[in-house]
Amino acid sequence: MFKEYDVIVVGAGHAGCEAAAAAANLGSSVLLITMNMETIAQMSCNPAMGGVAKGQIVREIDAMGGYSGIIADKTTIQFRMLNKSKGPAMWSPRTQNDRKRFAEEWRLALERTENIDFWQEMVSSLLIKHNTVVGVKTNLGVEIKAKSVVLTNGTFLNGIIHIGEKKMGGGRTGEKSATGLTEQLVELGFEAGRMKTGTPPRIDGRSLNYSLMEEQWGDEERGRFSYTNVALPTDQRCCWITYTNDKVHETLKEGFEKSPMFTGRIKGLGPRYCPSIEDKINRFAERERHQIFVEPEGWHTCEIYVNGFSTSLPEDVQYKALTQIPGFENAKMFRPGYAIEYDYFPPTQLSLTLETKLISNLFFAGQINGTTGYEEAASQGFIAGINAHQKVYDKHELIMKRSESYIGVLIDDLVTKGTEEPYRMFTSRAEHRLLLRQDNADIRLTPIAYELGLIGDDRLELVKQKVKDSDDIVAFTKKQGIEMSEANSLMEELGTSPLTQNVKLFNVLSRPQVNINDIRKVSEPFNELLNKFEIETVEQAEIKIKYEAYFEKEQEIVNKMQKMEDKAINPDFDYNSLVSLSKEAREKLLKIKPRTLGQASRISGVSPSDISVLMVHISK
Repeated sequence: MFKEYDVIVVGAGHAGCEAAAAAANLGSSVLLITMNMETIAQMSCNPAMGGVAKGQIVREIDAMGGYSGIIADKTTIQFRMLNKSKGPAMWSPRTQNDRKRFAEEWRLALERTENIDFWQEMVSSLLIKHNTVVGVKTNLGVEIKAKSVVLTNGTFLNGIIHIGEKKMGGGRTGEKSATGLTEQLVELGFEAGRMKTGTPPRIDGRSLNYSLMEEQWGDEERGRFSYTNVALPTDQRCCWITYTNDKVHETLKEGFEKSPMFTGRIKGLGPRYCPSIEDKINRFAERERHQIFVEPEGWHTCEIYVNGFSTSLPEDVQYKALTQIPGFENAKMFRPGYAIEYDYFPPTQLSLTLETKLISNLFFAGQINGTTGYEEAASQGFIAGINAHQKVYDKHELIMKRSESYIGVLIDDLVTKGTEEPYRMFTSRAEHRLLLRQDNADIRLTPIAYELGLIGDDRLELVKQKVKDSDDIVAFTKKQGIEMSEANSLMEELGTSPLTQNVKLFNVLSRPQVNINDIRKVSEPFNELLNKFEIETVEQAEIKIKYEAYFEKEQEIVNKMQKMEDKAINPDFDYNSLVSLSKEAREKLLKIKPRTLGQASRISGVSPSDISVLMVHISK
């Protein structure tokens, strides 16, 4: 009935979809197994993509030939570039999306991708031979052979849904949980844990009074995730902002005695940076109000996502509290919020390729590794799919560096440090974030994808042209002068000191108060030049001009750190033989088995003196 596949992907969430697409586009035969073909790439929580640091991840996936950015662009109902008031390292694209269309577009994209087959059923166990995965077994007892398997089970592994004192098995509302896999993996020697996440109630938008809320529109100058020219919707939808108050908080507290979080029925830890509303008012009792984002679920539905009101309190308490929020006085609820508890596997059990250390050719990606968020999951799936293909075809593995991508930071953090609570990406996690901006993901990563075979000549040429054009603009500003008489009225208008002599455009543009469009007004030659280029190329040039010295300094730091990253450690290195290492360092190094001295230096419990000892022995 089934052929032997190169790659089987278990789970069709964001991680599974990117894994299947990546492996198939590299030439692997892929079987994507899901418990429900109707929920492929379902946005289980917020119908949005991107945000702080997450938007950078989506752009990186797109720069390497993944699908998430294209599909987010096709289905966007609102686009915003967050943090524009800060430096470019903080700029983060975000889209509000049509939930239904997002899933539809993902399924269409996968069905149009050669080499992908589908099967709807639950996988109950793995087929293992000589510590190598050789396929999967389904609930019907069907055995399907494969050369590699990628597990992307999301929140379905022994998932339990909590609403007040009620609980039921499930991986998502209305869908059953997955059983069998955790138990088998634990028997094989894997360590498992429990985590928790949650979602807010959904509301009938026709019952809300938007006049009592603040409007939140998208950017007038519409941005995008994808570096391709995918057609964008011409319109955008409005979102709204409202706030909780003391009455809301007091009502929520009435349900605390029935809260599964506070009564101890939920054992797993929830996301620190995306807490439930009851957690917020408990942890931040001094705050008089909390922000609530009122977000449409799509173009043609009245369903509203109440962002900021994630909860697992009893449904009657949820409803009573909601109706005390301005604009929600007559709200009608479609379904209550809930918490979900599920199994995960601490990611220190993986290598940097996302292959498990215990079982060859078995890869984990997404929430099974302890992460939270569509973007984090998608990026892991993308890398796992690539490395599953590479392993099957005996090609070089892909390991993303911390200095070249947020994806590299994410995977290194997980594998090297592990996580005991749902891991979420932030710009602060990336020590080289000035170099890892959303605007240059294509420059950083498209050449890598081209070498792998995921990107064609046309996209690589576009990147080369973008680099050349932006460099040409920068070079022009270093040659072209501007006279005091032309510039000083503008300098006064912008609140910056006047010129005392004629200078080059580069010097004026280096001032933080002056932007490239200001100079266009007073330099006709410069304006004529810029009219030849795309907006994104001009923006790239301006960032280079303003931050040139900072980029050079940051690159020097990267180059120095690279010396440690280049010092490889034999995976069979006997740490127990180094008595000068601390006991904790020996234990941690034996568990993680770092590939390089740089990775070893980031392991919690390994001190600088331990690294010095290692460096001496590695040099020998």
